[in-house]
Parts: sequence; C-alpha cells; structure tokens
Amino acid sequence: MLRSSLCFALALSALPAIATAALPVGAKAPDFATQVSLAGKPMPFSLKAALKKGPVVLYFYPAAFTKGCTIEAHDFAEATDDFKKLGATVIGMSADNIDKLNQFSVSECRNKFAVGSATPATISAYNVTMPKNPAMSDRTSYVIAPNGRVIFAYSAMDPAGHVTGTLDAVKAWAAKRHG
Repeated sequence: MLRSSLCFALALSALPAIATAALPVGAKAPDFATQVSLAGKPMPFSLKAALKKGPVVLYFYPAAFTKGCTIEAHDFAEATDDFKKLGATVIGMSADNIDKLNQFSVSECRNKFAVGSATPATISAYNVTMPKNPAMSDRTSYVIAPNGRVIFAYSAMDPAGHVTGTLDAVKAWAAKRHG
C-alpha cells in the first residue's frame, strides 16, 4: 500500500507543473461587459450576447507585446477560422488599456479576433490574478458553452497547449451537439 502510494506521488510529481484553472469545468462563468478591440477598432463586448451566438473561447494573458503573449496571440490568430467554423467566438483578455489593445489587435492578433481590457473585478471573478502582480492576470484559457457553463479550463504560463486544448474542447462540444 505504501509502495503504491509512493509510486502514485512520484508519478504526479513527474507531470508538468500546471496551475489549476480557477473556474472548474461545470462552473457558471461570471458575466461581464468590457471594451474590446478588433482590427484596431474599439467596441463594446458582452459575454452574455456572445454566448447567444455559440461557445466563447475566453483566454486571459498577462500583457500585450510580451514574448509569451505575442506567441499565444499568433497561435489564436492562426486558429481563428477553425473556431469560427465551429461557431465559437475567441476573445483574449488582459489588464492592458484599450489604446495598447488597439495596436496589439492589429499587429499580433492580425485582425482575426478581439482582445479586451479585463477589469480588476473580471480578473478576480475568474480568479486569474497573477500571484506576483495582482494588477495582471495569469495565462488561463476557458471554453464557455452557450448555457454559460465552463466546459474546458487550462492554466499554464507557457502559451503552448492553450489553442490546441480550447480547439479540441470546442470540437468535442460541436460533435455532441451535431452528433
């Protein structure tokens, strides 16, 4: 018994270090409205309104124009058409101001998807506060079904895995719906 417990603990320690996503699968996603930028143009965004069109891929990132966030934005931009074919809306969120996001949406998001300004209340509601800097969010990706429930959650500071994980979750949702 002790040996199997030790083996299990060692196996767990070998897994990559991934922070647990703040909102578990099945949780009700907090509603919010904010300013977003798409193709350099600011506009209002409402989660409630977006969910009426289909699932929402909501990803939080620490700061525009940083290395990891730029990589992640490029990856989401490349996959945006695949998300759209499945009826999903992609939106990135950070604590950056809308002027910075206007630039980021053009240069790094390549005019493919909106990026929004996450208020401290939204960052707190999604419990994605960066431990070392509470004014910023960590890197967490969610897929929220049209019923407002989280169907996928993934937190890791490495941008790898966020796009593939969210796209796989949206594909699974679409397959259940049309299957």
